[in-house]
Amino acid sequence: MSVSRRQFLTAAALSFFALGLEAQENKPSGPVKMARKPVLICAANGYNYIDRGYGIVSGGGDPLEAGLSVVRGPEDDPNDHSVGLGGLPNEEGVVELDSCCMHGPSQRAGSVGGVHDIKNVSLLARAVMEHTGHVMLVGDNATKFGLEIGFPRENLLTDDSRKMWILWKESHSDQDWWGPGPDDPRWHVPTEEQPVPTAEYWQRRSRTMEALAERLGIPPELRQQAIRNVFYPPTGTIHCSVLSAKGEMAGTTTTSGLAWKVPGRVGDSPIIGAGCYTDQEVGSAGATGSGEENIKVCGAKSIIENMRHGMSPEEAGMDVLRRIAHNYKNDMTRLRYIDMTYYILRKDGAYAGVSLWTGYSQGRPHKYAIHDGTRRLEQTAALFEGYSREWPPMPKGTAY
Repeated sequence: MSVSRRQFLTAAALSFFALGLEAQENKPSGPVKMARKPVLICAANGYNYIDRGYGIVSGGGDPLEAGLSVVRGPEDDPNDHSVGLGGLPNEEGVVELDSCCMHGPSQRAGSVGGVHDIKNVSLLARAVMEHTGHVMLVGDNATKFGLEIGFPRENLLTDDSRKMWILWKESHSDQDWWGPGPDDPRWHVPTEEQPVPTAEYWQRRSRTMEALAERLGIPPELRQQAIRNVFYPPTGTIHCSVLSAKGEMAGTTTTSGLAWKVPGRVGDSPIIGAGCYTDQEVGSAGATGSGEENIKVCGAKSIIENMRHGMSPEEAGMDVLRRIAHNYKNDMTRLRYIDMTYYILRKDGAYAGVSLWTGYSQGRPHKYAIHDGTRRLEQTAALFEGYSREWPPMPKGTAY
């Protein structure tokens, strides 16, 4: 019986997909020569999953498989509203996902953008790398490709995320992503001379929103988070870079992007060289934060090139953060509404986490997860002391 090329690729991809999900538990039967200890670095929301990635790579497994096992944790978690299942949708209520990966030993890459109805887009990015002659697929056709090769179709808008979206639609959708942004000459923040709502106004509005959240059926334990997501749309993402004991490297980044974004918006996460870049001879880097700013400086690739020319991981990351600040002529009024965190791993195992600001507006410092035999969270080195303000900007006196 003859088999068409499409049937062959579909069968191969289905087998690949099924085996990939189980590979985290499998270890090679033969001995593995350990030249150095493995190291994994990832965003803080990967902390609970970094052990399983370390287990794969310390057992001799492929570094990309290890990284994918980490980022799949938040993708699978409906309570992580920044990645995969349960991600906050665009302004039309559609969850759109982006991801990319790079495999150092083969110097291959895969990427997808604007995907819907497929939860594990990090695995889909790998499938593009493994099963096509392309690097990037986007939109409906990226989704179609995933479904054709066997990824299950899933409704990614959970009940909690849907209710948060309705809360935004009913209370706040007049403050959206249609601009202007902080890089636009027309942009400004409220000044003392301009009339601005008082703190009492925002307290009243917050109470009104809490009552609306209750009517929408948002559970009490999620109401404050839901209201904050409306006031300050989150930009959640996860990146993971991996170094094996054999010196093999890989990186992967995955996200649901900005909450309430303009449909079709793609940030830095699926852009090879911005949201992720791995060079087997140098190192691996990735990013979370203000995607548009990171695209403009090709952040991850720039960091790798800095290390290629002798900079340490921290120096390399700080240099790129300074480029972002330079793009704004170091105007702190505008830079307060921008933030960026880089996760950097050099081939010799040296690593760093760096950020534009010390932490978030609510006073939480930026942290990242590291595993080199011991799992831990470390605080980033910051270019600027202080805390960024969420975008879009809110008038003074905001209660959240």
